[in-house]
Amino acid sequence: QVQFVESGGGLVQPGGSLRLSCSASGFTLDYSAIAWFRQAPGKEGEGVGCIERRGSYINYYSDSVKGRLTISRDNAKNTVYPHMDSLKPVETAVYYCAGNEIRCPNTYRTMDFWGNGTLINVSS
Repeated sequence: QVQFVESGGGLVQPGGSLRLSCSASGFTLDYSAIAWFRQAPGKEGEGVGCIERRGSYINYYSDSVKGRLTISRDNAKNTVYPHMDSLKPVETAVYYCAGNEIRCPNTYRTMDFWGNGTLINVSS
């Protein structure tokens, strides 16, 4: 069966940086656009960014993280890495990776495969 697993979350001070990982079993991440979403306490999930392949890789970032988020990947490890700089307390949330759309979707609702998320706690 397909399983996505996020890792790399934890406690970070405001202004700090963190790199997360999304790995998969039973699925090749390079065959799919991989999107990142986050859900803060008491709020609906929101899109953060997405990476897709059209020969070369193309990244999409939400306006709130543009300039601070970089998504990369290591296909040999079947892993995708979002790296976010200058983290803010309001960005404390559980971060999820999702896939199975060929192209980055307009909504997270079309993604079939999800991990259980990893928590980023931005606090001094």
